[in-house]
Amino acid sequence: MSQIFISLFPLLALILGGYLLHHKKILADGFWSGAEKLNYYILFPAMLFSQLATANIDFALVQSLMLVLGLVFGIACIALYLIRALYHTPSARFGVYMQSVVRFNTYIALAVVAALFQQPGMTILAICLAMSIPAVNIVSVVALTDPEQMSFIAIFKALIKNPLILSCLIGALFNASGLSLWVGLNHLLHQLAICSLPLGLLCVGAALQFDQFKAALWPLFINTFARLLIMPALAWLVCIYVFDVSLLVMQVVVIFFALPTASAAYILTKVLNGDSQLMAAVISLQTLCVAFTLPLVIWWVI
Repeated sequence: MSQIFISLFPLLALILGGYLLHHKKILADGFWSGAEKLNYYILFPAMLFSQLATANIDFALVQSLMLVLGLVFGIACIALYLIRALYHTPSARFGVYMQSVVRFNTYIALAVVAALFQQPGMTILAICLAMSIPAVNIVSVVALTDPEQMSFIAIFKALIKNPLILSCLIGALFNASGLSLWVGLNHLLHQLAICSLPLGLLCVGAALQFDQFKAALWPLFINTFARLLIMPALAWLVCIYVFDVSLLVMQVVVIFFALPTASAAYILTKVLNGDSQLMAAVISLQTLCVAFTLPLVIWWVI
């Protein structure tokens, strides 16, 4: 357990550091806005492209991950839509609940998997991200949009403009082409990737808004419990009893589903007129609680 804490300590310290730097006004608000854009449009896509373009991808592994991820996400979405039908939840709130359960914080994912499993784990995670990022973006937009206002063309345009989706697609195509990256470009991408993780974790901390906890405590705790404990348990059951994947794949997938929801969920919720206050509270509570739940999940699967 002590080794797990040592592995997680740097990322928890960076998140706390981002929170203190922002809320103590040590850095101007404009810095955080610029840092988020830099990471979202340049640094993080460079990391995703590099991981996928240079990975030794086993297509049997891709197929296994597609089945596991599809089943876990499918069960979660069906359960949420059944609950919506039962309680007649409006789109503004249902979109928050959906994102709370299916979205994931990629910065924390990469930091944890890199610390625990190095390159073999990072390859598995990169494939998970490449398949999950487009899927959860589609599901999130649909959940936040009233059926009568839904436009598939608008959703498609939003997806093809997403830098994370584009970097995954281009990286996968480059890998399939059989070409190799020029050494100088590979080193540049490596340096950009190194910058992405600590900056991303600082931005995660800066985005925390604990003053929003008054926004509906019961939904907050239900969503946090579902995301941080039920989802990894479901992933473990699917990996062990349905598809019987390798130990490393099971470990990475379970940890992937034990992550808090994405900070970017707040922006999407606000743009699509969802309950952004509730979304901010969910993001903050999940990010706070993951410091306690993630070590337990890691201890469980390792």
